[in-house]
Formats: sequence, C-alpha cells, structure tokens
Amino acid sequence: MIIFDKLWVIMKEKNVSTYQLREKCGIDSKTIRRLRANDNMETKTLNKLCTALDCKLEDIAEYIPDE
Repeated sequence: MIIFDKLWVIMKEKNVSTYQLREKCGIDSKTIRRLRANDNMETKTLNKLCTALDCKLEDIAEYIPDE
C-alpha cells in the first residue's frame, strides 16, 4: 500500500496549506481527500505535488507492504 503520511509532514515543514496546493498546482478538494485516505493517485498529480513542494516522490509517499 502507498501511503501519503509524509506529504502532510513536508507541507507543514514548508508551511504550505491544502488551499495553497489547490491554488498553486490545481489540485482539487476531491484529490486532497483521496490523498488523506491514501487512495490511488495519478502520476501527473504526484508530479504536480513534487513540483509545488520542490521535493522527490519519496519525500511525500511511502510503500508499506500489505500484511
């Protein structure tokens, strides 16, 4: 399972709100909810997040094996 717990940490470190993500890179509220629920994400969305936060994919997402 891919989880996005690191995303919220890096957003806090960089002082970026979900509002700013929506405005800065066009990520809608539904996508924010899906990120919070660790739902599937398109690679273009992940690309937008990495660009907006100036980070690498591994800074915002993590693979956790299913048990």
